[in-house]
Amino acid sequence: MSNIIYIGYDFKVSPLQPATEILIAELGYAGFESFVETEEGVTAYIQKDDWHDAVLEDIQILSSGEFEIHYSFNEIEQVNWNQEWEKNFNPIIVDNVCSVRAPFHEKPDTKYDIIIEPKMSFGTGHHETTHMMIQHILKTNFEGKSVLDMGCGTGVLAILAEMKGAKPIDAIDYDNWCYINSLENVERNHCKHITVLEGDANLLKGNKYDIIIANINRNILLNDMETYTKCLNSNGVLFLSGFYKDDISVIEESCNKHQLKLVETIEKNQWVALKFLN
Repeated sequence: MSNIIYIGYDFKVSPLQPATEILIAELGYAGFESFVETEEGVTAYIQKDDWHDAVLEDIQILSSGEFEIHYSFNEIEQVNWNQEWEKNFNPIIVDNVCSVRAPFHEKPDTKYDIIIEPKMSFGTGHHETTHMMIQHILKTNFEGKSVLDMGCGTGVLAILAEMKGAKPIDAIDYDNWCYINSLENVERNHCKHITVLEGDANLLKGNKYDIIIANINRNILLNDMETYTKCLNSNGVLFLSGFYKDDISVIEESCNKHQLKLVETIEKNQWVALKFLN
């Protein structure tokens, strides 16, 4: 990976929220891989090979009259990702039960203590969607359940599922950085029942799970919904996040077509995490 060249965009955003979260989501759809939130906005990185002159053309928030957003960009030779996230990564505690921290943080007094080094991967627990998915997992019985963590990012949700007694667990991400990082974090947390795979929903053919966790963007969820439902065992649970409150209706409609019923919604800063049963 040392030869990869990145383009770094420095966005100054006013007011910061919810504009920064919306900007990050839209940039993610456009191919940006990593984000570091700053006091003034966010720095976003995209591989030079994936960059083009019109890369920001579909970033709708840039033309919104509600926010003022300015940016500059430059070419970067291999960012020191560890240094970047260490400057910005503070430990989090969810519902006083689950902590997500780096190895250099002091161990908190929580029932579930997850140690990660996210590097470029999404899913430190700081983002609303990961935080809400952790909340769903904490409230759900995972003992002896087979689990799929689709779009696993750092592997944090799969790791928590194993800590709650799930097995076996598949953790899948199409991004090579996420795949490698999940492998590292699974080993770091001494997990024995997680298989990390690099790929997309095509890997799921013939698989069956009691619980499926999918924290991905809306369009991928809608595209792969039929695949997820075919993989879900009878009386299974499907957790979905990675989209906004305004997207609930279209997600629910898609799930209803496959006999899935929405039973619980968690909302945070316009982001949502939904629980469906079949």
